[in-house]
Amino acid sequence: MEKQVYIRDREIKNYGKPFIIAEIGMNHNGDMELAKKMIDAAVEAGADCAKFQSWTKSSLFSKAIYQNNRTLEKDIDVYSFGFSDTLGTYRTLKAYCDEKGIIFATSVFNEAEADFFVDELKMDFIKIASMDVNNLPFLEYLAKKGKPLVLSTGLSTLPEIAEAVETITKHTTNLILLHCLSVYPDAQQGLGAGSGGEPDAGINLNNIEMLQAAFGFPVGFSDNAPGTYIPLAAVAKGACVIEKHFTVDKNMSGWDHAISADAQDLKTIVEGSQKINAALGTSQRVLSSKEKNMRTVFRRSIVFAYDLPAGHIVQRKDLDFKRPGTGIEPKQWSFLVGRSLKRAMKEDELVHFEDLV
Repeated sequence: MEKQVYIRDREIKNYGKPFIIAEIGMNHNGDMELAKKMIDAAVEAGADCAKFQSWTKSSLFSKAIYQNNRTLEKDIDVYSFGFSDTLGTYRTLKAYCDEKGIIFATSVFNEAEADFFVDELKMDFIKIASMDVNNLPFLEYLAKKGKPLVLSTGLSTLPEIAEAVETITKHTTNLILLHCLSVYPDAQQGLGAGSGGEPDAGINLNNIEMLQAAFGFPVGFSDNAPGTYIPLAAVAKGACVIEKHFTVDKNMSGWDHAISADAQDLKTIVEGSQKINAALGTSQRVLSSKEKNMRTVFRRSIVFAYDLPAGHIVQRKDLDFKRPGTGIEPKQWSFLVGRSLKRAMKEDELVHFEDLV
């Protein structure tokens, strides 16, 4: 049985109304006004959540990784708000999201960040990046916070995901998994070919249903592909969460802008996902009252192919099948053959059993 998970009062479940996360990440480029502009655009597009990333040099990178890469070090300084130095920045962003009526969230990358965002800012859920699927001590620390956890599963084998789930569920069952391919294409290409060489074949959206069956938790999709087709297809697979990189200008300088959704793209994802989810309906075969009424208009009835006299013995060649569907159904033709007519019948006249002896 699928576990119940709520973000605020919103139930997150497979094949339920998708929870849409505008992944602003570091696309704010360290600019508070740009960050607020992106929040406004996410609200306007109908997203449920505006999400950031709070990593810094100290929380994510060892000094060794940028000792010989000054470009990376410079980028980290430019695009990060600098968590350890400017906690007020995130307080401001959280307050702005509250004011605008959108859920604030961020990926957390160490215990100090988790304490701040969960204990002080009362963040509604904790997002865990794919890189930390095998960081079991960190997963255990986060699970003890008692908040819903949203875990991306990029970079990970199925046994590694199983180990992460086992670690988390020792302390909580408030878990949402996100299928994710941690590959970042340029804006003109897909995420990479599958074994047959087809563009985007490596995305493997069928993993969504596999993870649903394997673990019994709600499963969403974290999308790194350009465009809107793939996340909408994920909704058709039952994805309960769609996380999509978001920007207000794809041509802006920065790491993720080119592959991100802009405001129109995000609006398409929001509206399209709602329509797709509604259209999925039920696996039971039911007819709406409107469709039942349409049967009399679109279906056929048995009619006579030409004029026939009273007393005529009906043969198969005498019968034709035409609209409307208010007479005898075509499948009942054999009950008419061999019976005689009580009265003369006209071409295209609907046949009724009372016309037959």
